[in-house]
Amino acid sequence: VLLAAAVCTKAGKAIVSRQFVEMTRTRIEGLLAAFPKLMNTGKQHTFVETESVRYVYQPMEKLYMVLITTKNSNILEDLETLRLFSRVIPEYCRALEENEISEHCFDLIFAFDEIVALGYRENVNLAQIRTFTEMESHEEKVFRAVRETQEREAKAEMRRKAKELQQARRDAERQGKKAPGFGGFGSSAVSGGTTAAMITETIIETEKPKVAPAPARPSGPSKALKLGAKGKEVDNFVDKLKLEGENIMTSVGKRSMEAAKVLAPPVNTESVHMKIEEKISLTCGRDGGLQNMELHGMIMLHISDEKFARIRLHVENEDKRGVQLQTHPNVDKKLFTAESQIGLKNPEKSFPINSDVGVLKWRLQTTEESFIPLTINCWPSESGSNCDVNIEYELQEESLELNDVVITIPLPSGVGAPVIGEIDGEYRHDSRRNLLEWCLPVIDAKAKSGSLEFSIAGQPSDFFPVQVSFVSKKNYCNIQV
Repeated sequence: VLLAAAVCTKAGKAIVSRQFVEMTRTRIEGLLAAFPKLMNTGKQHTFVETESVRYVYQPMEKLYMVLITTKNSNILEDLETLRLFSRVIPEYCRALEENEISEHCFDLIFAFDEIVALGYRENVNLAQIRTFTEMESHEEKVFRAVRETQEREAKAEMRRKAKELQQARRDAERQGKKAPGFGGFGSSAVSGGTTAAMITETIIETEKPKVAPAPARPSGPSKALKLGAKGKEVDNFVDKLKLEGENIMTSVGKRSMEAAKVLAPPVNTESVHMKIEEKISLTCGRDGGLQNMELHGMIMLHISDEKFARIRLHVENEDKRGVQLQTHPNVDKKLFTAESQIGLKNPEKSFPINSDVGVLKWRLQTTEESFIPLTINCWPSESGSNCDVNIEYELQEESLELNDVVITIPLPSGVGAPVIGEIDGEYRHDSRRNLLEWCLPVIDAKAKSGSLEFSIAGQPSDFFPVQVSFVSKKNYCNIQV
């Protein structure tokens, strides 16, 4: 029987250890601490024995992969299992170092559980382990869906309560009484009315987080708009379960969207608030030449005070690229053409209050190469069995400042990690998806070009299509309010 599988340091400190039979922590730590002392230096062995257990081990740089088995276990089978264990570790960890293994400890434990069940070896290979660990979990889906529903219900309840409090405050004001106080944090000092107002404001504010302006993303053919699809499936799934009489509670789910809400910087909203947003998507040939570039821009207007509902906006359009502008049907076109002002056709009407209204849109479609904001030149050249890849970027539009730039280069599968030569910025190697991500926090006129060199086994065609994404606080077309 296989008792435990562990990755430990040369001093016998356990980094990650998975026990397949009932064992106490002190026992496993004692066994691993004794292990380095038992190894006779100078002899090349793959196992050592004590009176009670056998250690089968394999050195991995500064660490050991150790299997602890009973003495009557089949050593040939154990060596085979050990080889599989030591092949699993590079699948999840980029480097065989202590902190990297600690970081991916749960992935490793899940993979270990696929190799051994209750002390006995399962008949699996590396590809199967990868498939099994990546499989979707039905229980997890249900759990997430349930939490999501609960959250939605809690938010609805919160809004309902806020409305009730507001109503109570209004009624009290009408009757000329003092608004009812609410408990908590010295409520006698704070009058109930202000508390209610504070509650409603915070709820309304958190419900609609303002989005940071203008994420412009040039990338290849993108699947980015399919984010919402999974959520609907889950909702339908929950509704079906409810019909079947399942008792359901719900998930936070939509993690990325929740994260975006948390991370969006707080926007200073005035009683008249404008949001300018542009999105760029473009495709270039791998030998140069712009195949297509499309840009969509919009000005959104949000008015929260009735006093300003009949304002006009002055738009400064200093664009020299021939952008097509389009105003909202209710906006006075003649006024806009003559004086570059946005106002309503009917002077009696006013802009809607407390809702985002798109007042001006613009669009640019071109195959003119000089319009590309950022050029990428990827140059793979074969040298023996390897391929040396040189890739460089250059900012063409010097007035722009690009943030969070990620240049994603596909890599051939099953050939290990690339060997990085020179690099400006940082890189991440995603061994699961076979991608190399080159990350640059800022590209602007001061740091407008940079390069990356790496080598890896493969053909020149393996490194395309290169994808680029960035966000920018300045807009590409010079249109300002």
